[in-house]
Amino acid sequence: MREADRRTIDGGVPSLFLMERAGRAVVDAMVSEFPDLASRRVVVISGRGSNGGDGFVAARLLGEQRVRVTVVLVGRQADLTGDARAVFARLGEQPVDVREAPDDRAWLGAAPSVRSADIVVDALVGTGLTRPLSGLLARVVHDINGTNARVVAIDLPSGVAADRSDLIGPAVQAALTVTLGAPKVALVQWPSEGRAGRVVVADIGIPADVIDTLDGPRTEVLDGDVARRWMPARSRSAHKGDFGHVLVVAGSPGKTGAASLAALGALRSGAGLVTVACPASSAPVVSTLGREYMTFALPEADGNIVAAEAVALVLAFGADVVAVGPGLGRTAGVQQLVRELVTRSEQPLVLDADAIQAFAGDARALRAHAAPLVLTPHPGEMAALLGRPVAEIQASRLDTARTLAADVDATVVLKGARTVVAGSNGRVFVNSTGNPGMATAGSGDVLTGAVAAWVAQRPSPHEAAALAVFLHGRAGDLAAADEGEVGLVAGDVLANLGRAARTLAGGATVPPEP
Repeated sequence: MREADRRTIDGGVPSLFLMERAGRAVVDAMVSEFPDLASRRVVVISGRGSNGGDGFVAARLLGEQRVRVTVVLVGRQADLTGDARAVFARLGEQPVDVREAPDDRAWLGAAPSVRSADIVVDALVGTGLTRPLSGLLARVVHDINGTNARVVAIDLPSGVAADRSDLIGPAVQAALTVTLGAPKVALVQWPSEGRAGRVVVADIGIPADVIDTLDGPRTEVLDGDVARRWMPARSRSAHKGDFGHVLVVAGSPGKTGAASLAALGALRSGAGLVTVACPASSAPVVSTLGREYMTFALPEADGNIVAAEAVALVLAFGADVVAVGPGLGRTAGVQQLVRELVTRSEQPLVLDADAIQAFAGDARALRAHAAPLVLTPHPGEMAALLGRPVAEIQASRLDTARTLAADVDATVVLKGARTVVAGSNGRVFVNSTGNPGMATAGSGDVLTGAVAAWVAQRPSPHEAAALAVFLHGRAGDLAAADEGEVGLVAGDVLANLGRAARTLAGGATVPPEP
């Protein structure tokens, strides 16, 4: 965003114009958030940089609306430079009370006004933070968090590092964050996202083409506008062969439900045909769990787990996409089966659960895949795959998924809150749908089937996986609206996949081609 600012200014847009737009966007968001804003007491806590300048503009504009405003400058007016100095000078145009707090003693004197505020505007530190806040700044953050006021953060809650998902030190707990130009990584990844409250993205005048042409890895929020572009329309003359045949290699004694959920997830996501390939002894049970899919018995080894010899039958089956892993087991025979499928299959593969565990500690072996590959690990499976602690995976979800996708030339779906979908080209989507109720047994199996179905229907496995993730999350949100998060089960997500797809306008039918 600093580079975007620079290019915009170099293109002829004055930096003061951007600061004025930023301050006005903050006030507009506050007016929308607090209908009784005029009766509220507002304290704007500003630093000496551009984030503080945005706060000065917001304070002046609030004064214009006859809001009672106090500005606390954490520093000295004499230390202000550039645009921040210019907009600070204009505070005298309105009845705004201004106080300086360059040290602990001065802050102690200003603190009562902060404690009595109804709303605190956090304009202390913005995107330039590279190390934990300490000293006076850390104390200010502590005192802000100790108030009963509603906190509005400008761009980022102070103390949150823009390009990290973990919290590097003390940080403001905001109720509303007005972020400028585009979302920041910290605002769409936990735990830093939890400090932001509701996030509003404000247009401050940075042209879209400036952001679109920036160098570096591309990370995008996956929302309805993005997903809608990928939702194919169906011809009225379509038949089931047009939407792909998905083969689900899954299931073992006691885990037949995983195979059925994956198969039904594929069907509910539009696959024309679905077959479950499972151990012969499990096939009758799997058949009774779903009427719409077919079953295919595979040879078994000890414990009625699918045998490695089954690989030849799977390769010869002729499906359009093969999903492997849910409830499959973790025996040596299963590992051999999965590894041979990766190196020999000519059909795209979706690997989940036990299929990913077959490569635990040996992710490099995935490079040998012969066809497009999609991996759908949860954090524990990703940790096992890479031989790293789960906490380390969670602290760098974007980079971990992006790096693995590039290293093995695959699409990586790192599941969890704000699921990450990384492509081998470095492009990453961060999902905006889903809720904690989806942290339930079988939800991932439904997603495996959904990913496979969309891979069968879309030319890009990366976009197909992202579409599946978005719709899976939206289905979970629809289910939670009916059932609540506590009582949500995987079958509820499954039942709402069709409704989720219907919310994207691109899913309509079209007349047959002439």
